[in-house]
Amino acid sequence: MSTSTVSESTPAAREFDFWIGEWDLTWEGGAGSNTISAILDGRVIEEQFCSNDRSLIGMSVSVWNEQQSQWQQTWVDNQGSYIALTGKWNGQQMILITAPKEAGSARLMRMVFSNISADQLDWSWESSGDSGESWAPQWQIHYQRRASKAS
Repeated sequence: MSTSTVSESTPAAREFDFWIGEWDLTWEGGAGSNTISAILDGRVIEEQFCSNDRSLIGMSVSVWNEQQSQWQQTWVDNQGSYIALTGKWNGQQMILITAPKEAGSARLMRMVFSNISADQLDWSWESSGDSGESWAPQWQIHYQRRASKAS
């Protein structure tokens, strides 16, 4: 059994570090917050999401799967959703995709983290009805890093 730490692992295991922190979120018609932490010896990224009106409260865990060379994320929320996604960093964006189980459907869903800087980023939930040939935004969120309370 390996006792290596995340710092000894592949650089891909650090690709989600841009997301770690306290964030204020805004989207058309709403706002919320998101707290992202590295847990379990830094190998797992944990998300705690809450809309300001508390109509959506959820969490995810993300992990770099070395054997499959991809990120895996599981999302659950207070509306009973369970979503399993996989994906990769493409050099500018983190893209995670899921294929909902619907008989005969070519529908895919994905989340895209883009326009990433130290203090902000954009997140988009997108759908495709043509097996990923084209994508349409369903929900777009702007992240702004919460200012430190330290003086």
